[in-house]
Amino acid sequence: MALNIGFILTTLLFLFVFYRGTERNKRVLVLSVLWIFLISTLAIFDFFQNTTTMPPRFAIVLIGNLFFIVYCYLQLKSVTQDYRYSMLVHSLRIAVEIGLYFLYLQKQIPEIMTFEGWNFDIIMGISALILFLSSYFFKTKPSLKLLLLWNFLGLMLLLNIVVIAILSAPLPFQQLSFDQPNVAVLEFPFILLPSFIVPIVILTHILSIKQLLTIKLQLSSI
Repeated sequence: MALNIGFILTTLLFLFVFYRGTERNKRVLVLSVLWIFLISTLAIFDFFQNTTTMPPRFAIVLIGNLFFIVYCYLQLKSVTQDYRYSMLVHSLRIAVEIGLYFLYLQKQIPEIMTFEGWNFDIIMGISALILFLSSYFFKTKPSLKLLLLWNFLGLMLLLNIVVIAILSAPLPFQQLSFDQPNVAVLEFPFILLPSFIVPIVILTHILSIKQLLTIKLQLSSI
């Protein structure tokens, strides 16, 4: 129960920090709340527990994520993303990784999805926390090149664990972890990880990269 409550609070923190860091866009907030409510309701009624259908019911999450990311990007592409809030979003990945480790101990996900396996995403969470604290207390900020590299690395590490999680889930295309599959993401509240937290992290990276490239282009034209 404590893990469930912690995960719900982590999801709400992702929503709050992302909302604050992107100039409080109301449309993105409303869509986020509706998307969370829809997926949560389906999961509570065990909609995703049936893993034998074709196409898999989990495809709703994957397709929904695509529309969610595209819509939010179009709404936020002209927004100046706050650097410190961006780092706070990524630092919350530490909480996610700790949650995943406890899910592994409860045999809800395979070891390869944790920092003891093939999941290196906690590196981004720890480094983001260091960057945030450095910016907050010492008013320092890495160079554009370093931030660009950091964001591209963050995207690659995130996509790595996303692929592992999908291939470890008990779906028709499962390829990994047959002895201890990734069943947690089919249940509430953990389904909010692939359906909301992952898209938010992807969006934060994409918006940061766009903003950094724009600044770099402007500086090169001076």
